[in-house]
Amino acid sequence: MQFKSGFVTIIGRPNVGKSTLLNGIIGEKIAIMSSKPQTTRHKITGVYNDDTCQIVFVDTPGIHRPKSKLGDYMVNAAKNAVSDVDVVILMVDHSAKIGPGDEYLLEFIEAAHVEVILVVNKVDLISPDVFKTIYENYSKYPFIKEILGLSAIGGKGIEELLKSIKSKLPDGPAFYPVDHMTDQTERTIASEIIREKVLLYIDDEIPHGVAVEVQSFKKRPGKELYDIEADIVCEKQSHKGIIIGKEGRKLKGIGKAARQDIEKLLDTPVNLQLFVKVREGWRDNSNFLKNLGYKE
Repeated sequence: MQFKSGFVTIIGRPNVGKSTLLNGIIGEKIAIMSSKPQTTRHKITGVYNDDTCQIVFVDTPGIHRPKSKLGDYMVNAAKNAVSDVDVVILMVDHSAKIGPGDEYLLEFIEAAHVEVILVVNKVDLISPDVFKTIYENYSKYPFIKEILGLSAIGGKGIEELLKSIKSKLPDGPAFYPVDHMTDQTERTIASEIIREKVLLYIDDEIPHGVAVEVQSFKKRPGKELYDIEADIVCEKQSHKGIIIGKEGRKLKGIGKAARQDIEKLLDTPVNLQLFVKVREGWRDNSNFLKNLGYKE
């Protein structure tokens, strides 16, 4: 059998399960997950390997109406990720209605002239009749070549999706070594894990005006131990108090949960020190965004 390889973009509106799907396919936590929209801010490459193919996945920020320079970056990153790939996975949730945001997505995907697989997530939450309605609504778009249902959290339907992707890839060699899972550095993944825990612990009290800047990421000489220092950056003094919590409890919880995930990532003990800092208007500060890795 001829070996196949290619690039696949996962795109969709915020909070439809794109990162959950990517992590489920790759089998490792390389994209953070949260129930809050716009969790993913970077394009994240995950690499799937088996004996017959290599699939390079690109996860993208959810398409939304930007309200800051950070929002502009996220939307442009998602749009650019549709170009020069072999397959686009358009991921939608279990809502039967095609809204204005969905139509906006469909328009620029159609303009990219690429193979499109529509994935309906959370099919375990809907009846066959509702899935049939979703199927019929999206079947009207001729550029959508296939419609599949799956449950990203449960892993149901992932094998069928992989089979469909493989059928659409060209013959070609692997782009990365077979043990390569992502283009993100351990430092970047660690910062995203910390941000995920902030989103988890602060509920809906703070909007997405939170960033994480890793200041130090070092292996302690002569020991199987990493020392990591990171700043949790928020936009208001009142937000700082919420993140820290009464008697520092929330910050301690964030730190403990993040440390446990980072230790799994690095397969070694971690000494994690977190600090909360206020930087008003950071989402519109071009220099600070560049320091965080948000570059055009």
